[in-house]
Amino acid sequence: MAQVFCIRREVTHLKSQKKTEEIAYGITSLPPHKATAKRLLELNRGHWHIENRLNYVRDVTFDEDRSQIRTRNSPRVMATLKNFAISLFRWLGMTNIARALRHLAANPQLSLQLIGL
Repeated sequence: MAQVFCIRREVTHLKSQKKTEEIAYGITSLPPHKATAKRLLELNRGHWHIENRLNYVRDVTFDEDRSQIRTRNSPRVMATLKNFAISLFRWLGMTNIARALRHLAANPQLSLQLIGL
């Protein structure tokens, strides 16, 4: 552990327009000369950008919130497979994951070509 930090956020709730303050604490192994306060904030925001981007696609495109897969390791395995598919599509330059899924569903032979089989 090299640093402990605190991030304060003012949150405005969309429905009520009520403002609240959130405080998040963090620990990092990055020393102060490698991670200034500004850099720590950038890293934190970058993490949430990635997290939100991935979760949004999983929630909306894969309708994950209504999934009935709940036993043993099945939810984790399905999440891993969905993450792999999303990452593969993005790596291939596809920006609309839903469109890519529909295209591959209509042309299943392309799925094997994408992974080199």
